[in-house]
Amino acid sequence: MRIDPFGLERWFAEHEHEADIMLAESGIRSLDASRFDLDPGRLDYVIPTNGDSDLRASVGDRYGRSADEVLFTCGTQEANFLAFASLLGDEGGLGKGGAGDYDPIGTGTHAVVVTPTYQALHAVPEAFGEVTRVGLEPPTWKLAPDAVAEAARDDTAVIVVNNPNNPTGRYHDEDTMRAIYDVAVEHGAYLLCDEVYRLLAEDPQTPVASYGRHGVSTTSLTKAYGLAGLRFGWIAGPEPVVERAWQWKDYTTISPSIFGQHVAEQALGRREDRILSENRALAETNRAVVADWVAGHGLDWYDPVGVNGFVTVPDGFTDADEFCRSIVEEASVVLAPGELFGFPDRFRIGFGLPTETLEEGLDRVDRVIDRRGTAANGGAA
Repeated sequence: MRIDPFGLERWFAEHEHEADIMLAESGIRSLDASRFDLDPGRLDYVIPTNGDSDLRASVGDRYGRSADEVLFTCGTQEANFLAFASLLGDEGGLGKGGAGDYDPIGTGTHAVVVTPTYQALHAVPEAFGEVTRVGLEPPTWKLAPDAVAEAARDDTAVIVVNNPNNPTGRYHDEDTMRAIYDVAVEHGAYLLCDEVYRLLAEDPQTPVASYGRHGVSTTSLTKAYGLAGLRFGWIAGPEPVVERAWQWKDYTTISPSIFGQHVAEQALGRREDRILSENRALAETNRAVVADWVAGHGLDWYDPVGVNGFVTVPDGFTDADEFCRSIVEEASVVLAPGELFGFPDRFRIGFGLPTETLEEGLDRVDRVIDRRGTAANGGAA
């Protein structure tokens, strides 16, 4: 099995630690640990290793599912990895998995993945099986159910959508998502939706795991809650998928972190409404700041949901790679080149950080753009 290098993570490894300002981070600013009780008691494994049954039941209620249809994971990254391993790990998918529950859904080695998207959502399925990509196109990045239906095959095990989308910020409406779900049903496949940005929307849509037997949702407390350091996420979906994912988890992280689960219980309890209200307000304030900046430079983006925008490269730069390298080298600000998502004429900006830091970062980017424009005009003022 071979997997491609993770381009975005390698870009961050090259630039993030020495730069002053991170304008490529895709989550909301991190909360301070002092807001939570940090004493979980005995530093043991979480028992049972799929997560506390009461907390799993509480999370399951959000999807109309039981505790046995939820598995706690190390962030959304592990949730997605375990789901793909469960659905695409052998010729028979769940039909030959030895997980105890035979499920004829998702028996194949083919995945349909909507792109552009976070690289792990296509690279991991490509490592386990075959992937057909369904591309979103600018400027609207609209998802066409007919295109997904055309890409689906008899051996399709899973259709993969990230909603709201990273990097574009497009939030595909519920009618579209239910039409995609119907495609999954027709082909005996699952619809897996990475919903890590869903709760940053003012009016979050129904999660896919609530649609029915063919729906699987993955998410975490990283992006919308501002708790990236917890590395706490989950899979919600049909029990055969969750059961087999738990079997794979025995070989990855065994159990969630006792600290992560302890803080997650608080974040998903009485503190939740305040956390999400604060974070949505910050996201909306910062979105307006970036929208003004984009318009001021005559650039293009799709007005996003969440804290990511996918912006066209300013004049004077060959492509996004040259632009982003110039910005980090001259301004000590990190942006993400769009070629990492298959679009070399765009860059991803993350605007979930504190507003003052965002404004300082944009001011620094302005100065680089202005210098490039001055040089292109022969140094004229």
